[in-house]
Amino acid sequence: HLEGRLVRLLNLLDQRAGLVIDRMRAMLRRHEVEVMPLGVRDLLEDVAALVRPDAAARHIRVEVEVAHQLPPVLGDRIHLQQVLLNLISNGMDAIDEAAPKVRSIVVTAMRRGTETVEIAVNDTGSGIPEDRFEQIFGSFFTTKPTGMGMGLSISRTLVEAHGGQLWAENV
Repeated sequence: HLEGRLVRLLNLLDQRAGLVIDRMRAMLRRHEVEVMPLGVRDLLEDVAALVRPDAAARHIRVEVEVAHQLPPVLGDRIHLQQVLLNLISNGMDAIDEAAPKVRSIVVTAMRRGTETVEIAVNDTGSGIPEDRFEQIFGSFFTTKPTGMGMGLSISRTLVEAHGGQLWAENV
């Protein structure tokens, strides 16, 4: 009997959290973001400066590589920084789990086509199992013992609100 109540409670909490996420996505789709031209190099260097102390404590090197003469991107600086912080943090966690000899995160930015800038966050972790590529972007999916499973879902929502795409791949 107690087990049934617990399951119902968890389902209600799950539904409530889902509604919060749906509202956030709707807000972002209405473009209630502060969009301005942002220099890609400055954006990436600012985020790298924020994560470097934690990375150094974890013995992880963080590098930023930006192609020359990238056009500015239109976006909300805080939202895009949050996405990058989340991706780098996830990469550092993946490195910690895998404990590779080479411990680095490389954030690259390059032009794709005439009007697209691609930013990639690469880590030296062990990679993502093939069957989890889409699952990792779902709400409440986590592989971390203390994770909430919201970071990649929110990051994808923020990127899509800016007209972009967010995906994962093993390289």
